[in-house]
Amino acid sequence: MILPVLTIAPLPHTDMPEAVSTDFNEARNIVNHSPRGAAALLRLVLQKLMIELGESGKDINKDIGSLVNKGLPEEIQQALDIVRVIGNESVHPGELDLRDDQETALQLFELINFIIEERISRKKRISSLFSRLPEGKLKGIEARDKDKPVVT
Repeated sequence: MILPVLTIAPLPHTDMPEAVSTDFNEARNIVNHSPRGAAALLRLVLQKLMIELGESGKDINKDIGSLVNKGLPEEIQQALDIVRVIGNESVHPGELDLRDDQETALQLFELINFIIEERISRKKRISSLFSRLPEGKLKGIEARDKDKPVVT
């Protein structure tokens, strides 16, 4: 049976940007047959996600470094680097061989969803609540913080 594809890979996070979800779902569709191919696609997902996070998307390692310099929490940096390194190793000869390692590939899906939860969804929820504060309170907060440096 070719369709529907049955996979144990997690669904994309509900806040996953559309520019990213197509490749994520393609990786889901092949992970059972090619964990290595799925890991390579998830590396591409990460590269596209860098753009969604305000970075260039040209060099993932530099993009992660830029996010770290802006105050990125360590566990998110580690999640980003895990997907980056394992994804790179899946397409370049190296120390890791994911040909038969479905478990590692499946964990990469979880890490992508974790990154989206932490960097997109949480920010969206807080922003939504913050915008509902009374206008006078928002102006007071803005006045208080006008000279504060911006950290993302």
